[in-house]
Amino acid sequence: MQPFTDFIAIDWSGQAVERPAGLAVAHARAGITAPELIDRRWSRLDLLVWLEQLAANGTRALIGLDLSPAFPFHDEGAYFPGWEASPPDGPALWKLVDAICAEDPHLAATSFVNHAQARRHFRQRGDCGDLFPPGRGRFRVCEHGQEAMRLSPYSCFNLVGASQVGKSSLTGMRVLHKLRGKLGLWPFDPVPDTGPVLVEIYTSLAARRAGMRKGISKIRDAATLDTMLAAFGSELHQPLLRYDDHATDAILSAAWLRVAAVQPELWSPALLTPELARTEGWTFGVP
Repeated sequence: MQPFTDFIAIDWSGQAVERPAGLAVAHARAGITAPELIDRRWSRLDLLVWLEQLAANGTRALIGLDLSPAFPFHDEGAYFPGWEASPPDGPALWKLVDAICAEDPHLAATSFVNHAQARRHFRQRGDCGDLFPPGRGRFRVCEHGQEAMRLSPYSCFNLVGASQVGKSSLTGMRVLHKLRGKLGLWPFDPVPDTGPVLVEIYTSLAARRAGMRKGISKIRDAATLDTMLAAFGSELHQPLLRYDDHATDAILSAAWLRVAAVQPELWSPALLTPELARTEGWTFGVP
């Protein structure tokens, strides 16, 4: 594998507005210089265009997206059991989500969770679908791996609570569909010899690898951020105007990607099968 020259972490957002406050992008170059926050009022469309440009330029970048690119499949043999339109793999899922949400502005995904068949599988505020199972919901195989690392994943079918990731994931699927053929996502696609590649990340995993203890997952001050960056061999960061979870998550995750990219075992997880690579994907960094 050709070494990466750039490392980019994107803290995603599913908020159904043009410029979600939760979108944050950090960029690190090979070496030890601290990642820098690319401080813009990003929209999802802005990010789509920016990622397309990285691909067009052939930038050898490892790009981490903090979202789930697919729903659970392995446990039931389908994303949406009982729905004849349930797709057979990740790319077909992204296409379906984008088609159903074609009229939703700002690459939002409101139409999908309101769809007569899809909504049956989701737990939403005031509306728990009849096919949402008792308890916390369905999980992907790699999310069970996250739990084994003492992380706290949420089911993508659970759309309730501050930590829910389903809406972010659905909006991300729309972007993944529009990037199809331009920019590959591991492990749905093999890692190319040149140019950029996308991976799924979980920002809490980066924090845990930096030594942050369980029960504390967010960084909101300069000193803590520098301490965590040092665990990845990074220099001190340039001071930020505002320290919020999204900015610090992106900065620390970019530093972690730079270290993780050269660990061959992370590209070959023990439990990642060809079927999972095609349907559920995998969180980069989960053994």
